[in-house]
Amino acid sequence: MQISRLFEIVYLLLDRRMITAKELAEHFEVSVRTIYRDIETLSAAGIPVYASQGKGGGIKLMEHYVLNKSLLSDAEQKEVLFALQSLTAAQHSDAERVLSKLSGLFHKNADSWIEVDLAPWGSSKRKTEEFTALKNAILGRRIIEFGYVNNAGDTSNRRVEPVKLIFKVNAWYLQGFCLVKEELRSFKLSRMSDLEITGESFPERPPEETHEPEPPAPTQQWVDLKLRFSLRGTYRVYDEFKEQQITRHEDGSCTVDTSLPESSWLLHYLLSFGAELEVLSPPHMRSSLQAELVKMLDRYPG
Repeated sequence: MQISRLFEIVYLLLDRRMITAKELAEHFEVSVRTIYRDIETLSAAGIPVYASQGKGGGIKLMEHYVLNKSLLSDAEQKEVLFALQSLTAAQHSDAERVLSKLSGLFHKNADSWIEVDLAPWGSSKRKTEEFTALKNAILGRRIIEFGYVNNAGDTSNRRVEPVKLIFKVNAWYLQGFCLVKEELRSFKLSRMSDLEITGESFPERPPEETHEPEPPAPTQQWVDLKLRFSLRGTYRVYDEFKEQQITRHEDGSCTVDTSLPESSWLLHYLLSFGAELEVLSPPHMRSSLQAELVKMLDRYPG
């Protein structure tokens, strides 16, 4: 994918003073012509990169911007890489926006028209600061401690060697080696509390210990659904479903044809849309929702 290649080209240029187009072509397994097109794209985006011809020539950043290992500490290089990775975490596919942010790394006094905020809307200042704390713990190899609520609703205290932050299915997770369970685990950030960065450091673990085991093949039953959303409810539709699953109607409402795992989670998910959603099919799902609504009404006797 071109945007990923552009990211890595920039990082390679930050890490090395100069590199040839042939070396880059071999590294990415593309043609030299493709590499030169990438350099033109970076240059057009404001990245001060150029190619020089002849003996001793190659691709480099302008002298004023050369940042190699002799000028950047190991921690600073990791900071740059973390910044690049954070932009792709939320799957930004718009090359112009991403490259403009990259350009900001080199033109610090340029107008800042894009911002990447990892915290969800409505987060407190403390919650926002937790992302920075976790980043520093990962880069500094510091053990962290926190309370955690698992899928069963059980609460426990964890001591973890943090490895990476992961954005998956509209949620942030921390992957790390849990010293309580003695294995690599993923923790949903929204279920973590009382985060503490300890002063204890940890060494890098062997590769076989830093790869989460593949989960067993799912046995979950899936159900085909036809959903109708009112005009007021359509604001969530494009966030939650693929465009090809959505049919718009003249009155502004829409129907969605999708398939979702059939479980208690599905009932709660559908109920989260409130009165803006009507489940058209299958019939048994309509009945399940009706039964759940009766239970809810029983909690609020007239």
